[in-house]
Amino acid sequence: MQPPTPNRPGSVRPDREIYSVSRLNREVRQLIEHGMPLVWLEAELSNLARPTSGHWYFSLKDRDAQVRCAMFRQRNHGVRFQPRDGQQVLARARVSLYEPRGDYQLIVEHLEEAGLGALRREFERLKEKLAAEGLFDSESKRPLPALPLRIGVVTSPTGAALRDILKVLGRRFPAAGVLIYPTVVQGAAAAPEILAAIERASTRAECDVLIIARGGGSLEDLWAFNDERIARAIRACPMPVVTGIGHEVDFTIADFAADVRAPTPSGAAELVVPDVRDWLASLAHTALRLRRTLQRTLRGETERLLNLRRRLALADPAVRVNAGAQRLDEIAARLTGALRSQFAHLRATIATLAERLAQASPQARLRTLGLRHLRLDMRLRQATRQALDAQVQRLALAQRTLHAVSPLATLDRGFAIVTRAIDGALVRSATQLAVGSDIDARLASGRLRARVVRTEPSDGTP
Repeated sequence: MQPPTPNRPGSVRPDREIYSVSRLNREVRQLIEHGMPLVWLEAELSNLARPTSGHWYFSLKDRDAQVRCAMFRQRNHGVRFQPRDGQQVLARARVSLYEPRGDYQLIVEHLEEAGLGALRREFERLKEKLAAEGLFDSESKRPLPALPLRIGVVTSPTGAALRDILKVLGRRFPAAGVLIYPTVVQGAAAAPEILAAIERASTRAECDVLIIARGGGSLEDLWAFNDERIARAIRACPMPVVTGIGHEVDFTIADFAADVRAPTPSGAAELVVPDVRDWLASLAHTALRLRRTLQRTLRGETERLLNLRRRLALADPAVRVNAGAQRLDEIAARLTGALRSQFAHLRATIATLAERLAQASPQARLRTLGLRHLRLDMRLRQATRQALDAQVQRLALAQRTLHAVSPLATLDRGFAIVTRAIDGALVRSATQLAVGSDIDARLASGRLRARVVRTEPSDGTP
């Protein structure tokens, strides 16, 4: 049986694998991404585009070549400068392939200005500023406690740094307590959370020493620990602070501000507690010295007891007993005399106190106060009576005076008060009335209504 002719339409070899373009681009992308590590490039930035999606698209080029790049929003959010076309930048990226077009490109994960870099310049600027203020002076560094009872740890609760610290503390000195102040240690929110954790530990003051730690990373990953506020909070902390940030080659502003800087989180844990094995060896040595000292003391006391026994055997016990009996009789006689004298003194004191008590009896005082009360009551009654009489006389005088000036008294002497009947106006002159006008007259007893039949003008005589 002959194989199908290759040029014949519809003929397919059974061992031939056919790729679609999508599959080809997908597998090429996977090969590139898994076969190439993260790369750093220093190049010129060009063709920068910032669509509304928040992603950045640009090219990196040098004199002879260029490559397309994409930096997604979650990554470019942390870029600390404003990129522009023509700017020299340093980029960390992974190689990839854009499947829809089959274009080879770079996915940029970190971007900074080329050369020293903005972060490095900011680091050096802040370091020089705080050093000039004396914040890093060795004279202000505090010694670590020899035996901390509780250790505070400011770090991520899920990071490897915390596991390393707990492992070292458990191995070296498991009796020490550990209090964790959880915080994120990377990203935009890290610096405020770390600052809040340090201030919380300072306010509570519940630890003997404080560890600030995180695992290794790039300058950008460790940037939260280069915050000026964190450095000042470390110096203001009431307890000593040990930093274990990154690896041995990594330095942050927090390391310079701390009382002690450890190369790693594990190193920080080793610095703050003693090794229990050294303590056990020291205790064993001390116990051995104590045992030998007790043995020497016991031998000396044993020899002293034997000497006392020999001296007691040489002395006559009867003599000592008789001397003791005589001494006891003397003491008993002195005690009896002292008691009699004391009793006599007490009886005299009691008699004196009884006499003073009788003189200070409240009955005599009560009688005196009662007599005084009677005298004061009589004086009060007399004064009250006199005051009332005086007021009655004043009232009578006022009544007489009021009666003398009262118009009613004038009426009693035969006079009358005349008013116009039409409006009640008081009539003082004949000119106020016309013939035929009605008038009212108030007498000492009663009233009357009259009509004017004649008026006469005053002749000037009263």
